[in-house]
Amino acid sequence: MKIAIVSGKDEGPTKLNAFDNALSDAGIGDVNLIKVSSMLAGNAEIVDLPTLKAGSMVNCVLSEVTSDVKGEEITAVIALAIGEELGCVVETTGRNKNHDDLVEEAKFMVNYMMEKRGVEIRALIVESSTATVDNIASVIASVVYVEE
Repeated sequence: MKIAIVSGKDEGPTKLNAFDNALSDAGIGDVNLIKVSSMLAGNAEIVDLPTLKAGSMVNCVLSEVTSDVKGEEITAVIALAIGEELGCVVETTGRNKNHDDLVEEAKFMVNYMMEKRGVEIRALIVESSTATVDNIASVIASVVYVEE
């Protein structure tokens, strides 16, 4: 299994446009995203995001938050743990929350999921995106399942 880890942020004239712009900033704005739960095959391989065919259906785990509260700091975090047998992905978001606390929350959740399954973690990766809202902003972080 191959996966890519991406993040993006942007503003827009509406919440939908801000979200769409953040997806484009991450390189996944021209595809149809299918949100899936949080499991990876064992020893998943992390690759650079390939060029995705416009309009294609792409599985992903997506963390996203959009806000129109001027001055609010928004953060999207995704954490993944990869083991030999399987891997897990978690997402969390925050509004005016400490970035490091959100990262620690995501690490705790993914560690717990792996521990509960009795799987040793071989790699733990965290990706995040943070923005301070000027008008209407959106941030995303995602694990994208890349076709093999």
